[in-house]
Amino acid sequence: MMRYLLFQLFLLVSAASFAQSKPFVLGIIEEINSKELNEKRVLNIYLPDGYNQNDTTHYPVIYLLDGSADEDFIHLAGLVQFNSFEWVNRVPKSIVVGIATVDRRRDYTQPSKVPEEQKAFPTSGGSAKFIAFIEKELQPFIQKKFRTTSSKTIIGQSLGGLLATEILLTKPSLFTKYIIVSPSLWWDNASLLQGKVTNWSVNDSLRVYIAVGKEGLTPGANPRVMEVDANLLFEKLKALSPRMQCYFDYLPDENHATILHQAVNNAFIRLN
Repeated sequence: MMRYLLFQLFLLVSAASFAQSKPFVLGIIEEINSKELNEKRVLNIYLPDGYNQNDTTHYPVIYLLDGSADEDFIHLAGLVQFNSFEWVNRVPKSIVVGIATVDRRRDYTQPSKVPEEQKAFPTSGGSAKFIAFIEKELQPFIQKKFRTTSSKTIIGQSLGGLLATEILLTKPSLFTKYIIVSPSLWWDNASLLQGKVTNWSVNDSLRVYIAVGKEGLTPGANPRVMEVDANLLFEKLKALSPRMQCYFDYLPDENHATILHQAVNNAFIRLN
């Protein structure tokens, strides 16, 4: 009988303790109605420790593609927090804006002239609208709502790296830092690599980091080697602007699935 009473008391104490617990909050969720995309988009936002809308401190912004909670937002927001600890001090305290994914094949790709890609990815080809969303709606929204500096970083991997490359080659001033990891430059027969870049002008403060792992052949009817394509992008950028700070990182111990975390950590070391 005594054991039963003690067990019941334990359950009551446990229930009371559980009832008093509070959720662990990593960030906030915002929604933005996009006219460019004709849909509502979810933003997962990490605010650095000590952020106060009413003080005078302003923060750099890191924009993360594939920024859903079940994609890359949580672990990269944690990486930003770690690298901004004062005893680490690789990056300044920053706001992280994770753009939750809706249809990455639609949003991250320009129209392809390859019939196999058109058939395999029927919704693809909407990158121009997504870039317009970033430029005309997302960045102004973040700048108006939060205390930001002029420093803007974009992080993209795979198709996200393809989109970041397109922005870099067509509207480089949208961001001050580009972290491009394992970019899917094979898309549309590598048209971004092969196409001529016109009226491209960047200032000396622009910084670019490109990383690729041991990844091998790309998908599609005309396979390419991802390591080679990433290096070709690096060479293309250096030819466009010899003085631009551009870094190439080959990580042979990583593959397409494992590279992102290590690459972004390396980028924080090199770009800041």
